[in-house]
Amino acid sequence: MTARPVTAIQPAPEIPPATSDFFSDVIAGLSSNPRTLPCKYFYDERGAALFQRICELPEYYVTPTEIDILDRNRAEIASHLGQNIELIGLGTGAGTKTRILIEALVKPAVYIPVDISEKQLRKSTALFHKIFPNLEVLPVCADYLQPVALPSSRHKAARNVVYFPGSTIGNFEPQETIQFLRRIANVSGRGGGLLIGVDLRKDRHVIEAAYNDSAGITAQFNLNLLARINREIGGDFNLNGWRHRAIYNSSVGRIEMYLVSEIDQLVHVAEQEFHFRSGEKIITEFSYKYAPEDFAALARNVGFEFVRMWTDDARLFGVFYFIAG
Repeated sequence: MTARPVTAIQPAPEIPPATSDFFSDVIAGLSSNPRTLPCKYFYDERGAALFQRICELPEYYVTPTEIDILDRNRAEIASHLGQNIELIGLGTGAGTKTRILIEALVKPAVYIPVDISEKQLRKSTALFHKIFPNLEVLPVCADYLQPVALPSSRHKAARNVVYFPGSTIGNFEPQETIQFLRRIANVSGRGGGLLIGVDLRKDRHVIEAAYNDSAGITAQFNLNLLARINREIGGDFNLNGWRHRAIYNSSVGRIEMYLVSEIDQLVHVAEQEFHFRSGEKIITEFSYKYAPEDFAALARNVGFEFVRMWTDDARLFGVFYFIAG
């Protein structure tokens, strides 16, 4: 993300395509040791649909808990964010949580959703135009992990607030989290805000059940990454030769999600060959869980002042609010 080095665009712009290089990222990840695949590529059309099903599973506490926190505390959250703000949403997907937030805001100036899924972005933008006809919505289809030029609004906002829902911040290594938060601080500007969802540390059985659901939907979601490689960049992964595995590593406080090779096998991606041994793993996601004081300390390192955390009775999830100093 960059602060704003772009000219104004119209209220209903054409959404430019994301520039992420799927092929080169896959080749680099499969060539590395340990082998990896970036979790940002989970969300093609089928992946997004599967994730929506995951969010409805009884074991997956993250989404319903976060929605409940927002719903119960919407008025107080809105009062902290203030009036006439520019709301910049990162990876807001279908916009369910953002809708709760915007409904509570007083005269928001503009909403800028940034998402890598073009289809999801178009759908949510159309919905927001319908629900909030007086709100300027400026969608940006891009990978927010890369530098992104944000559009200029027709309205002058009192301040910028970056909204980063879900628990995606947990996918970064701690040092990467600091770098990412520093970039957000540059976007929000002095006195601007950051509203962010954070999955909290808790009993490992609760966490592992959320990533190993009994219906096997998370396994399908993980394996769809290989199916996407086959569909889009000439892979020949045999999905029957792989299984999903997710474990909680309590020593570092993170869930670790893998695709595990069931057999010795040779896989091609375009002209590239990759040999896998039986039991060899591809890392597809790390998801860190934080104690509230630890996450507040991380944010403090880049100049964010902790204001408030809203949570549920079981302290499964936290919605944090910071102001950039």
